[in-house]
Amino acid sequence: MEKFIKLDTTAVPMPMENVDTDQIIPARFLKATTREGFGDNLFRDWRFDNDDHPKPDFILNNPTYQGKVLVAGKNFGCGSSREHAAWALYDYGFRVVVSSFFADIFKGNALNNGLLPVQVSPEFLHELFEAIEENAEVVLSIDLENQKISVPSKGLESDFDIHPYKKTCMLNGYDDIDYLLSITDKIKDFEKSH
Repeated sequence: MEKFIKLDTTAVPMPMENVDTDQIIPARFLKATTREGFGDNLFRDWRFDNDDHPKPDFILNNPTYQGKVLVAGKNFGCGSSREHAAWALYDYGFRVVVSSFFADIFKGNALNNGLLPVQVSPEFLHELFEAIEENAEVVLSIDLENQKISVPSKGLESDFDIHPYKKTCMLNGYDDIDYLLSITDKIKDFEKSH
């Protein structure tokens, strides 16, 4: 995985609530076993019509909004437990999803795949949507080390929680195996002492 320390980027606003994993990546695209290529079908049924033409009214087809952060409505990632949803978001280019609530399984899958889910209060989420609507080029700053998300030009800032182990993994670009390999000496010392 890529290391994630701090990210300064514009954002894509998607204020819809209860976006489930089948909307993120429809089941008919779950045939592959590697993570690559899922971004092509991210929000497939919302992004494209039946003739595979982009729907101009869907936010990802609007060139005004770009960036590595998806700012989403409440209860993002609900539904089935498919890991492919996190794969699709990451493969498309998102590194952070911001919402006021995430489904637990989606949140775990995201963290396991280098996608940072940042949960904020409903009030702060509303302020983010307003800031992006006012200026599509407004920059969000996500600082994992200090667990802060901010919009410096607007004076907005909020803390966010993350499990310490997952934080360590993301800061270092580790998956679970990489983490174990990073503490091999400690494991050996423990085994010797027992």
